[in-house]
Amino acid sequence: MASAAPAQARARALAFERVTCAFAGKGGERYTAVSDTSFVVGDGEFVSVVGPTGCGKSTLLNVAAGLLAPSSGRALVDGEPLSGINRRAGYMFQADALMPWRSALGNVSAGLQFRGMARDAAAARAREWLARVGLAGFENRYPHQLSGGMRKRVALAQMLILDPGILLMDEPFSALDIQTRQLMENELLELWSSNRKSVLFITHDLEEAISLSDRVVVLSAGPGTHPIGEFAIDLPRPRDVAEIRLSPRFVELHEAIWHVLKSEVLKGYAQGKR
Repeated sequence: MASAAPAQARARALAFERVTCAFAGKGGERYTAVSDTSFVVGDGEFVSVVGPTGCGKSTLLNVAAGLLAPSSGRALVDGEPLSGINRRAGYMFQADALMPWRSALGNVSAGLQFRGMARDAAAARAREWLARVGLAGFENRYPHQLSGGMRKRVALAQMLILDPGILLMDEPFSALDIQTRQLMENELLELWSSNRKSVLFITHDLEEAISLSDRVVVLSAGPGTHPIGEFAIDLPRPRDVAEIRLSPRFVELHEAIWHVLKSEVLKGYAQGKR
């Protein structure tokens, strides 16, 4: 397994310690989605997790969010065992999670209002965040009036306005066309670089993982997925995700990680055909 020294030099924002997640299946048998999984997300580190479709990537993210209790093992946040919802984390889903009856401004300000901030103060902060993600002038548009990329920008602002210490992102840009996707990836990197939150980013796209991350964790095919590779991404920052993919070092990293990942993808594909 290729190790990644950067995580060892940082405080641990999020850690999985021998996490196993098993579920009851048909006929009473147990299905083990994740088995004996351990890895760390350092403070201020951007870590992506890649693996075959259906291998349990989102299961791990739900454990980190406190939405799912592991069958055994534990998740730790800032060194403390996680119990219940992870209040330090913001979660950005693959599917749009915007409230259709609220405008862009209303969606972004909602979290602050739920926390007790006055409506006018929350709206003022929301306007600032919409401007930061390039949506000044779109405050009064409703989700159905926005493009897919615009909705993702609203969702990003909705998460970041609450200033979470840890960002949990579940394939947030997978539904976008390639041009919009690269714009959103660069937008995310620019926002992240301003305050260096800890990020756990789930993706099936290896190029996306390398372009964004400080470190990439590779999971095996399920059932019983577990880390089988860990790679430090030593590409310089700041990065443009389109330009960095043309660099020789990017190609080297892609070849090294794909060498580990390819057989697992083929296993996952074969299992999906059964």
